[in-house]
Amino acid sequence: MIALAHHWLVQMRGGERVLEQFCQLFPTADIYCLVATNRNLSPALRPHKLRPSYLNVLPGAVRYYKQLLPLHPLALCTLRVKRDTRLILVSDASMIKALSVGKQTTLVCYCHSPPRYLWEMKESYKQQSSGLSSLGKLVFDMTVPYCRRFDYRAAQRVDYFIANSEFVQARIRKYYGKESVVINPPVEVESFAWQRPREDFCLVVSELVPYKRIDIAVEAFNRSGRRLVIIGDGSERKRLQQIAQPNVEFLGRQPFEVLKQHYETCRAFIFPGIEDFGITPVEAQAAGSPVVAFSQGGALETIVDGKTGVFFHEQTAEALQACLQKHAQSLSEIRADDCRANAEHYRPEIFRDKMTQFLKQVADQHGLTLP
Repeated sequence: MIALAHHWLVQMRGGERVLEQFCQLFPTADIYCLVATNRNLSPALRPHKLRPSYLNVLPGAVRYYKQLLPLHPLALCTLRVKRDTRLILVSDASMIKALSVGKQTTLVCYCHSPPRYLWEMKESYKQQSSGLSSLGKLVFDMTVPYCRRFDYRAAQRVDYFIANSEFVQARIRKYYGKESVVINPPVEVESFAWQRPREDFCLVVSELVPYKRIDIAVEAFNRSGRRLVIIGDGSERKRLQQIAQPNVEFLGRQPFEVLKQHYETCRAFIFPGIEDFGITPVEAQAAGSPVVAFSQGGALETIVDGKTGVFFHEQTAEALQACLQKHAQSLSEIRADDCRANAEHYRPEIFRDKMTQFLKQVADQHGLTLP
């Protein structure tokens, strides 16, 4: 018997898109998680039996699960996988890999990232936790060291790690002392057209939270006067709107058709943060758009410098503005078909093929039969 696990199931983002692909590979598998609600899940996930932890019965848990961090370790220790489960495939950016499995169960963890709020970005995550009182922040500070130790111990129980990028592979080695293979996440390349005429604006698509560093883009475009469209929402939106000039336009969250239209017609896509992989730059390239990105994290693996985008090397508004000025001509010469060709490497079917090959190797080593 094979099972799946994911940290929490409350909305559809990059990690949940990976889980959708796992569901295609194992269409009858149960899904274990900390908390879950069917309300926002895609049709691909809804047929699967969800097995959330006891946290799910607490009032407001689906909304305030992050504030319940002190309870996560106990919830995971008591989240027990069925005894006849021989292999569990975990999709994790938190601590779901700590769920209780039997000695006969092989645990494979697809790691989107060791949890940033534990290992390196505690202050940023505390900032973006809207509604967290002074007492709540104190409890968070006191909880992090214990959860970090808990997460490390859970990582030692993982039989096989898969990293979503070389950047994450290095972080798994740094924080867990474990080796991993790299399989990049899937991107719905076919959803985008790449031949449309370009318009005179640049685009940001992002959650508006501190560590995404959208303030850099706002400040750079304030100075240049060029049009910047920002799609997304979050705790930083009000502050960003206060500092933005009229040439910077905030659209909030938008349906896919609006997002698609902007991807397909923008002059360039702006990516000022550090991401473990970064789905949005690949989506932009799938739509034929060149990317201007900060030269750290997963962007270094998905953007071909000078062919599908350019990099700026200091995470400042000045560096981004200088990069846009310096490369204005070369950006206009980047070919949309080159961008699309690069994005083709991340098609979902390629992801599924790589996962299947890896899991077959695991199954052969442990005498397992995959469906």
